[in-house]
Amino acid sequence: MNAEHLRLCSSLEWAATVEHEILPWAIGTRALGNDVLEIGPGPGLTTDRLRHMFPRLTAVEVDATLAQALRERLAGSNVEVVRADGAALPFAEARFSGATCFTMLHHVPSVVSQDRLFGELYRVLRPGSIVVGVDSVASPDWLALHAGDTCVPVDPAGLPARLTRAGFVEVEVELSQPHPSRRFRFAARAGFSPRG
Repeated sequence: MNAEHLRLCSSLEWAATVEHEILPWAIGTRALGNDVLEIGPGPGLTTDRLRHMFPRLTAVEVDATLAQALRERLAGSNVEVVRADGAALPFAEARFSGATCFTMLHHVPSVVSQDRLFGELYRVLRPGSIVVGVDSVASPDWLALHAGDTCVPVDPAGLPARLTRAGFVEVEVELSQPHPSRRFRFAARAGFSPRG
């Protein structure tokens, strides 16, 4: 992330948005179980809220500096912080009871890598479990915020087909109100077909 983007994602304003808008909208009444995976926590403002919602949380962060800072800050808590690439997760098949990814998919460096991440999520989720997430709708202001960042916007219209190809079923994608939408949310259930 560039410096301004990292500042925003570490701010009290963003923490309030996470707590009052993003997490309630994305998770709602969905049951994610007791062993949940979070992909791409960044500075960890989503992790701070999620760790109070689930008995066990594993946060996977690709950036070494962010992963180390989050690991140190949450030492002794119910969170395990793992430095890894979401497109190559170091976990056993069907390990997790649910998964989340919040405003991070666009930081995955290519559509191919994003699709690998979806495949990895499917592999490490127990059959029948749910993944939920939120990401941003591209706009000129949003793209300007990402100047110098890795930024590959996700087209919400194409996301259902991509998640279905990864093995997910009951895929839901919804744009935020009012229009023009700033965000979209998605949810999908891991199917029961062979993994790996």
